[in-house]
Amino acid sequence: MAAPPEEESLGALVAQASNHISTLVRAEIELAKSELKFDAKRVGTAAGLFGVAAFMLHLCLILASFAIAYGLVQLGMMQWLAFTIVTAFYLVVALLLGFVGYRRLKGLTGMKRTARSLKNLKDVVDLEAGEAAAVNGRAPRPSSAGAVGHHHLPVTGEGGPGRPSPRP
Repeated sequence: MAAPPEEESLGALVAQASNHISTLVRAEIELAKSELKFDAKRVGTAAGLFGVAAFMLHLCLILASFAIAYGLVQLGMMQWLAFTIVTAFYLVVALLLGFVGYRRLKGLTGMKRTARSLKNLKDVVDLEAGEAAAVNGRAPRPSSAGAVGHHHLPVTGEGGPGRPSPRP
C-alpha cells in the first residue's frame, strides 16, 4: 500500500510523475497510430474512387472525340480530315498544358528561404557555443539537436535584438 502523499519522499513522487508521463505518452502514441490507420484507409478508398472516376472520364473523352469527329463528317467533311482535326485539337491542348507546366516548374526557387533560415540558425548556435566557451574558459561544444531552439541573441534594448529601446 502506498504511503499518503504527505509522507512520500520527493524521489517517489518524481518516479510516479515520470511513470504517469510515460504512460500518457504511450497512450497518445497509440491514439495517433489508430487515427493514422483510420485516415490511411479513408485516403486509400478515396484515391481508388478518384482513380475509377478519372478512368471513366477518360472513356467519356474518347467517346466525345468520336462524336465530334462523326459530327464533322455529318457536316460534309471527309472522315480522315474530321478525325485529324479532333486529334490536332487535343495535340495543341496537350502542348499548351505541357508548356504551362514547364514554365511553372522553371519558376521554382529550391527552398532558398528555408536554407537561409537554417544557415542563420546554425550561425546563431555556433556563436552561442563560442560565447559560452569563452565565458567558461573551455572549448566550444558542437551543437546537437537538443540545442535547437535554445539560442539567445544579445539584446540591444528593451525592443529586442536590433530594435531600439522605446525609452529616450
